[in-house]
Amino acid sequence: MAFPIHRKRRLRASDSMRRLVRETWLEPAQFVLPLFVCEGNNVYKPISSMPGQAQMSIDRIVAECREVESLGIGGVILFGIPSHKDETASEGYNPGGIVQRAIRAIKAECKKLVVITDVCNCEYTSHGHCGKVVGNDVDNDQSLVWLADAALTHAQAGADIVAPSDMMDGRVAAIRARLDGAGFTNTPIFSYAAKFASCFYGPFREAAESTPQFGDRRSYQMDPPNAREAMHEMELDLEEGADMLMVKPAMAYLDLIRAARERFPVPIGAYQVSGEFSMMHAAAEKGWIDLERVMIESLTSIRRAGADIILTYFAKDAARIL
Repeated sequence: MAFPIHRKRRLRASDSMRRLVRETWLEPAQFVLPLFVCEGNNVYKPISSMPGQAQMSIDRIVAECREVESLGIGGVILFGIPSHKDETASEGYNPGGIVQRAIRAIKAECKKLVVITDVCNCEYTSHGHCGKVVGNDVDNDQSLVWLADAALTHAQAGADIVAPSDMMDGRVAAIRARLDGAGFTNTPIFSYAAKFASCFYGPFREAAESTPQFGDRRSYQMDPPNAREAMHEMELDLEEGADMLMVKPAMAYLDLIRAARERFPVPIGAYQVSGEFSMMHAAAEKGWIDLERVMIESLTSIRRAGADIILTYFAKDAARIL
């Protein structure tokens, strides 16, 4: 028998009752805050398309990480903004590069904070593509050398986790081999396994100064309609040695987060990307939505879909509420 015996509203009658029966919980330890580190001292350069976000010099990044750690946030992921870019992405795998120095500084001050590094070439190449350009294409196999070199320098600097985001075929295997060969067998790889060629990345390209100078990244990032291919990409990365898998973006791909959670026995991450973050801020500025409630609802949806870890620019704001 249904109504009037079954009245679902009984368990929604008060905030205390709703909390008691809540199925999905958010905790700050589930969040990873993306940070953009640049050269200089006491530099805080706001990102116009991402309210509250900025490029910061290492000293400001360290101060930011102290706050992140105090809020109980799970970790940070670093993106480097080098002062020099070239066709070989040389600053990406320079042991004295901006990210490598930032890792050392953060780990010296924030002993418990997990430091993840984005491993890619696009921020370091003069052309903005994620690897070595030959003709009008990115050479997959030659690009793997740069990625493996970068991951090793990150691990040597003290990174807790390396996260390749380039979508070159075979990058996880190349990085795993390089790390293991240098004695870093315990450094996990958090693979951007299903990273789509999405329109939601727009503000990030201002933040990371990584807009391609020609063409786009659709020959290596995934085609948004493809779900079965995303599962295959994840399978391949696990076979190559990935320890964790990521879906990027998050909210337009909740179905794939759920499919990955049900299919794979490893931690699943999701990246709530810059476009998602900035659209919510823009709508809130118009008075169309309640930013705080939409922020928590969106993060809850990603958790409910099955993500164990959420990379989000809302990490600090959400942690303060929770």
